[in-house]
Amino acid sequence: MAESRALPAGFGELEVLAVGTVLLVEALCGLSLNGLTIVAFWKTPELRTPSHLLMLSLALADGGLSLNALIAAVSSLLWRCPPSSGCCQALGFQGFATALASISGTAALAWGHHQHYCTRSQLTWSTAIPLVLFVWLSSTFWAALPLLGWGHYDYEPLGTCCTLDYSKGDRNFTSFLFTMAFFNFLVPLFITLTSSQLMEQHSARSSRLQVNTTRPARTLMLCWSPYALLYLYAAVADASSLSPRLQMVPALIAKTVPTINAINYALGSERGSRGPWQHLSLQRNKRD
Repeated sequence: MAESRALPAGFGELEVLAVGTVLLVEALCGLSLNGLTIVAFWKTPELRTPSHLLMLSLALADGGLSLNALIAAVSSLLWRCPPSSGCCQALGFQGFATALASISGTAALAWGHHQHYCTRSQLTWSTAIPLVLFVWLSSTFWAALPLLGWGHYDYEPLGTCCTLDYSKGDRNFTSFLFTMAFFNFLVPLFITLTSSQLMEQHSARSSRLQVNTTRPARTLMLCWSPYALLYLYAAVADASSLSPRLQMVPALIAKTVPTINAINYALGSERGSRGPWQHLSLQRNKRD
């Protein structure tokens, strides 16, 4: 059983409660909205298509990320930390794997939209299923490497959850960071940006805007870049020179991703197309 702990260094009582409250709101919003998306797919046969499978995969990843935020929120509000080093490693792995799956899932969904709107080719099950499997297997692989010694998971500055340990900034950390970031942040960001630009050019030629082409790329850049900058700083300088409060900001920003993604995709952004939530509401109205 976890024991009560003293306030973490650099944080006051009010600040710990404030961070816990923010994390709790982010977690509950992400879990409820992505849970609603998952229920919509489960109950609506019209949504069981290859293209919507990519959206379901993203909702599952974001739901897992919100679950990680919920654990951190409860720990913060109860002033308790993970009970053991082994639990810290498990929480770090779960949070990192779902975060990577969310980033890669956004890129996969952007590519799927590009295929549909620019090439007019329908996504098939033979393409969608391997793509989803690749997203999850790749994310699991990279998240497992710190458990095997390349990189390491440790407590976040608040001490309520765990993330990739950037405090040492040694060769082990930097080699893992730059390799992982290239394949799991830069490549997905490039795919998302390229797909968005191609869709925007196609929309301009056809004189109509069928999808919002900028939201996925903006979400990746705005929500994950603070983490990237923090890790980059830790690789070239002493991360302890940053205040613990400042080090917690990227985590709080990143935890907004599940809510933003759910709103972006589940409401239906295409002209004349309903999102999962509209389908679920329509099905309920028919039953009534």
